[in-house]
Amino acid sequence: MKKIVNIPNSALPVGPYSQAVFHNNILYSSGQIAICPITNNIITNSIKEETNQVMKNIETILKNSNMTFDNVIKCSIFISDMNNFKEINEIYSTYFKNSSYPARETVEVSCLPKNVNIEISFIAGT
Repeated sequence: MKKIVNIPNSALPVGPYSQAVFHNNILYSSGQIAICPITNNIITNSIKEETNQVMKNIETILKNSNMTFDNVIKCSIFISDMNNFKEINEIYSTYFKNSSYPARETVEVSCLPKNVNIEISFIAGT
């Protein structure tokens, strides 16, 4: 049976979906964008700040599910400009200990929700 994950006082979904779903010891997240949970504003000052906020939002979902970045199995990253790849990787990599990186793809897309520059979803397991 699946368990819907919706965390109060966190970055809320911008559409009809759950923040994540837990099923058979696997946590599946929806795409996370750089919504500040305190102000509900989108952070787009720089790609580094935006990526950092996305990763913080992912961390909130993981913590709420008693997990850490060590539990992340796979990430899907969608970006509006592949020229930001290096800066995104600089921030992204700091969230994983001892280079225990999950499997991942990074895809450039023409447009993302709320005109953000990056969106990340993940799968994590216990």
